[in-house]
Amino acid sequence: VQLQASGGGSVQAGDSLRLSCAASERTFGRYNIGWFRQAPGNEEREFVCGYSKSGGHNTYYADSVKGRFTLSRDTALNTVYLQMNGLKAEDTAVYFCAAGLGPTGLLRRSSMYKTWGQGTLVTVSS
Repeated sequence: VQLQASGGGSVQAGDSLRLSCAASERTFGRYNIGWFRQAPGNEEREFVCGYSKSGGHNTYYADSVKGRFTLSRDTALNTVYLQMNGLKAEDTAVYFCAAGLGPTGLLRRSSMYKTWGQGTLVTVSS
């Protein structure tokens, strides 16, 4: 599978953005899908949200974004969306979508994911 992320930009604190992750094939039920972000100066990618290849409607969120970010998908378009509301300066980062095949218990670990999109930059000014 190949992934392409888009939708980043520069916004003010409190604004909203919607990121997209377009896949080259169907991912729901086949791959774990995660959104990660890498803030400026950080070497590690932080888990934002994701869902398991086991299907169902369970979506997992980092505590830092819970209640503000929402993950959704359009299976017909093989596209996953990350709706980000109430953006804060600390949300500034390059956002990546990723696909992996590991167990659900490893969903939050970047090392589990083998395929990554190219990243899209989100800059939030306070």
